Amino acid sequence: MLLFGLFTVFIGNFGQSFFISWYGAAIQQQLGLSAAAYGSAYSGATLVSGLTIMVIGGAVDKFPLRRFVTLVAVGLTIAALLMWRVDSLLSLVLALFLLRFCGQGLMPHTAMTAIGRYFSLNRGKATSIAGNGVPLGEMILPSIAVALIALAGWQLSWLIIAFFVPLVFLPLVFWLLSKAGASEAETVAPKVRTDATDWVDGSRRTLLSDGRFWRALPLLLAPPFIVTGLFIHQGFVLEQKGWSPALFASAFVLYGAVHWAASIVVGSLVDRYSATRLFKFMGIPFVLGLSLGAFREGIWVVYAMMATLGIGIAMMGTIANALWAEVYGTTHLGSIRSLFTSLSVLATSASPALLGLLIDAGIDARTFLLSMAGYAAVGVVLALTAFHEPASHS
Repeated sequence: MLLFGLFTVFIGNFGQSFFISWYGAAIQQQLGLSAAAYGSAYSGATLVSGLTIMVIGGAVDKFPLRRFVTLVAVGLTIAALLMWRVDSLLSLVLALFLLRFCGQGLMPHTAMTAIGRYFSLNRGKATSIAGNGVPLGEMILPSIAVALIALAGWQLSWLIIAFFVPLVFLPLVFWLLSKAGASEAETVAPKVRTDATDWVDGSRRTLLSDGRFWRALPLLLAPPFIVTGLFIHQGFVLEQKGWSPALFASAFVLYGAVHWAASIVVGSLVDRYSATRLFKFMGIPFVLGLSLGAFREGIWVVYAMMATLGIGIAMMGTIANALWAEVYGTTHLGSIRSLFTSLSVLATSASPALLGLLIDAGIDARTFLLSMAGYAAVGVVLALTAFHEPASHS
């Protein structure tokens, strides 16, 4: 089951910004799009994807796991085929929507919901192992993308991906699920009382009426907002700080490696101390790393900042995935996770636009980085009051 989660999260990377970004220049050139037009198409597709996940994501609570992951894989295959044949802005938006919806959204959502149900005693370690599909992708997929584009061209490389999903991914996950045991892997887990202090078997309505959730939300959305904004506007930061793209690319490999290693450590800490105790600390690496990048110069700063951000994103991925099961139970876990997943996707959609407005207003790189550090700091302060007292309805 752990390998199912790891591989499913990994395949979802085909819809992540760090992978799609390697095709951006070629897409703009072929379709004659300006950077603003391409960015608007990308943000719009991501926005609609986030809203759709909010509606559709809860279906993982009702469908057998094998059937649901098959449907998501079919959607991802169609997205890759559309990217292979994209010839207009409309077809691009549709392809990007399906990539973001099935890749960035539903693949990891399906994997983490299944892991959250399947494991109760070692949920932290399990979610960290499955979540490592993201840093694994960050370390190897950019090189694969570059190689495919060089050997086959950017569009034909998407045809290769379209064949890979049904011919390699689906047979492998079917086999892994059969090894896990169909009766356990494909049914909704019974209600399991965890070691969380304020456990309730809650639904999405419970979550939305819980004041603690709203106080925790700014911090929970800070990592996707910050990381997406930094990566999309990396050119601005690199130019202002005097860092080369090659330097940042090498630091990105370190970011992925630290993300991987930190996820394992954080998973063990979650099992020992619980996600409810640890989640309020996950904004601290963002405050420290971004502040360091804002005030210090030199090549070492790039690596230190990216390594620190890798720790922060590892904490978010592991802690947030375990948090929902600890606080609200597992019966409606898919519905609850789909809401959070959609909000995270919306944060990644809003970040490039909002931070772009700051750049257009004339801020420098220091202010750019400090604005994100300030957001993370505010999130930490608000989170200090969350998930201590019994559920409060607002």
